[in-house]
Amino acid sequence: MRKEVRIWTDGACSGNPGPGGWGAILEYRGADRVHRRELSGGEASTTNNRMELSGAIAALSLLKEPCDVTLYSDSQYLVNAMSKGWAASWRAKGWVKADKTPAKNPELFEKLLSLCEYHRVRFVWVKGHAENPNNNRCDELAVAERDRAARL
Repeated sequence: MRKEVRIWTDGACSGNPGPGGWGAILEYRGADRVHRRELSGGEASTTNNRMELSGAIAALSLLKEPCDVTLYSDSQYLVNAMSKGWAASWRAKGWVKADKTPAKNPELFEKLLSLCEYHRVRFVWVKGHAENPNNNRCDELAVAERDRAARL
């Protein structure tokens, strides 16, 4: 039986491109308690969408065995690309979108698609900067990393 894991992610960027950060929270309910881990990272020159994808990739990459994952994000770009099959379609067409323009961030989507072949991942959109404490905490982590990257 696969472990059930919940992940929240968020990205932040000042400028587009500019310094950016991402934050993620992983939760797994063990027999005796809830295991929780926070992680974050950033880059000196990036985009908000790249940070949204990077948080999801980093969190999924930590899982050491195939899991059933519910991943919560306030990024419609991330959630729609994965849950509506857009990213898989772009990959199948050589990273070209339906309108014949190149898909952005193909190397990140390739990593994410590979992780989703290993894990069963359900992507859920949540409203950002609202009543979700885990999404708000991911935003705090992402902003802190963005600000740290801006000082580098």
